[in-house]
Amino acid sequence: MPGTSANSAVTRSTLSRQIADALRDEVLAGRLRPGQEFTVKQIAEQYGVSATPVREALVDLCAQGLLDSDQHRGFRVHRFSVADFREMVEARALVADGILRGHAARDRAARPEPDPGIGVVLVSIRRRGEAAVRAARAGDLDVLIGYDIRYWHELGRLVARNGHIAGFLHRLRVQSWAFSVPHLRAEHTLQGLLWAGHVDLIDAVTRGDAEAAADIVRTHDAHALAWADRLEARTRPTG
Repeated sequence: MPGTSANSAVTRSTLSRQIADALRDEVLAGRLRPGQEFTVKQIAEQYGVSATPVREALVDLCAQGLLDSDQHRGFRVHRFSVADFREMVEARALVADGILRGHAARDRAARPEPDPGIGVVLVSIRRRGEAAVRAARAGDLDVLIGYDIRYWHELGRLVARNGHIAGFLHRLRVQSWAFSVPHLRAEHTLQGLLWAGHVDLIDAVTRGDAEAAADIVRTHDAHALAWADRLEARTRPTG
């Protein structure tokens, strides 16, 4: 039948996305550690599926920067450096400042008849932000990562109004967590290490206060860079 091959392709594509999402979560949880190697065959056996959707999922994760491909040894979890992390923070800072100001300008131009759909999105983002703040204050890293990534993804789509920019910021957020998780797991305490400004930021965006929103993001980025400095200082040779 004409639709059979198309349906098979859709099913395989869906399965590939599910495997990619599951492996990404393993990286973000720290269960797949930087430098860890595996093959298509191993992952296919683990999930009980054929090699084709697994290969597609792994190639997708390579494109996201989370895995490296080796023709002879399969795949390995990418090992981000402190320098990589700094560049991620600096890149997202430059983009975020521009899109937050652009969103506020568009919002002012749209008044007094703002899009009612935006209000629904803002409520959804704020709820994710509230959950992220609770997890950050409780030191619950697993819960925080999930809400934080979804929060920033939704916020990026709202304020950027550009899928390419939102996708770029989302990819940086995921990569920054992939770098951070192994180091955070090694900390004796997470007190003061986990950013909890999600609600303050979305409230500033809701008010259309671009300067306050930009200040909150700058504080967040400065906090991240200071942590990177401390990480580097620990590994710097002495004497």
